Amino acid sequence: MASPQVKTTLNEITTSSASQSDKIPPLQTLLSEILSSSPPEQLTPNLKAFIDTVLNEPITLITSRPVMTELVSSLSKLPSESESKKDTLNYLVEALRPRVVSYEESDTLCREQLADIYESENDNTAAANVLMAIQLESSQRLIPDEYRLKTYIRIMRNLLEDNESVTAERYLNRAVSLIHKSTDEIQNLHFLMCQARIYDNKRDFLNACQKYLQLSFSQVVEETERLGCLNAAIICAVLAPAGPARSRALGTLYKDDRAPQVEHYAILEKMYFDRLLSSEDVDAFEKSLAPHQTAQNADGTTVLTRAIVQHNLLAASRLYNNIGVEELGVLLQLPAEQAERYAARMIEQKRLAGQIDQIDKVIYFDGPAGTGAHTDGVIIGRQTRKWDANILALAEEVERVTSLLQTEHPEWVAANMVH
Repeated sequence: MASPQVKTTLNEITTSSASQSDKIPPLQTLLSEILSSSPPEQLTPNLKAFIDTVLNEPITLITSRPVMTELVSSLSKLPSESESKKDTLNYLVEALRPRVVSYEESDTLCREQLADIYESENDNTAAANVLMAIQLESSQRLIPDEYRLKTYIRIMRNLLEDNESVTAERYLNRAVSLIHKSTDEIQNLHFLMCQARIYDNKRDFLNACQKYLQLSFSQVVEETERLGCLNAAIICAVLAPAGPARSRALGTLYKDDRAPQVEHYAILEKMYFDRLLSSEDVDAFEKSLAPHQTAQNADGTTVLTRAIVQHNLLAASRLYNNIGVEELGVLLQLPAEQAERYAARMIEQKRLAGQIDQIDKVIYFDGPAGTGAHTDGVIIGRQTRKWDANILALAEEVERVTSLLQTEHPEWVAANMVH
């Protein structure tokens, strides 16, 4: 219950014969006295009584709007850990809800403060819900695009902390139309991180890989975090569906000079060179994955299992001209029928070049997907292309080693290798 003194003063102000504009100074004075003089146990009840009086008759909008602005501004000066501040802000949000059109600015500032408190308590869902109720498409006031973008990004960040990627994607779609107008480098960085995490959560791993890699080059981000983004890009590239697009992503990541410094460089190297991955490689990699990256698909497999099977199938196509379905099943550690289905699906999607002889139960590989190497059942130039690819890989590795030597031992290189 509010103190009798506060009740009496509120009653005197509301029943006085003064004009509405003349009631503003005494209400502001009373507010100041409540905040400075109320005992801790009386602060919240006194503020609630004040809110009820100001928002109801006979106080009109001429008086209540500036007083509400003063109240919200005064609450912002209270410490965030104050329970009275949190209770009063919650009460004010609910009190303004039915009349928010008349108090949009006060409601917005109130919700921002409440979101700050929830974020400090790691209650990210509550913070997101509070921010989502802010009127950002109002006809009552001009809302800058920068503010709308900032709020959308803040909502996304809170939602992603609790893995609410589906809802976050709705706000991503709104922010996309505004981000090109932003000149705030930090805000652009937050947007890019949200974009990467949303793509990652919805298993659009190739796009997520691209965004994480882009983040890893930002000079605004600390070195350790840049390497973390590069490692996240490698994880997404490994989990992406096998095919030319993933091969290009793996090539870009492997040729990055920073790649040897990150945790998953070993599996990146094996995938880039189309080497078969063992169960030990997969088990070690799986331990670092997030829950959404190990979730099961509709057919009972996981994203990782499918990605590794597809990769090993591509690796097998580099090792063999042909292979029996039974032998392929042993190689992939799958039943023969399931291994054949994987091969058939990849050939159909043009991510693997080959043919399946279902009578003899043999798969004939034509070479890298999309090369059109098989004509009238005759393999043309397969060994030549393999030889060229091996020479190219060797030349790239020699160039990489030479660059490292030049960096670490320039005097030795100048004396022994430069003519």
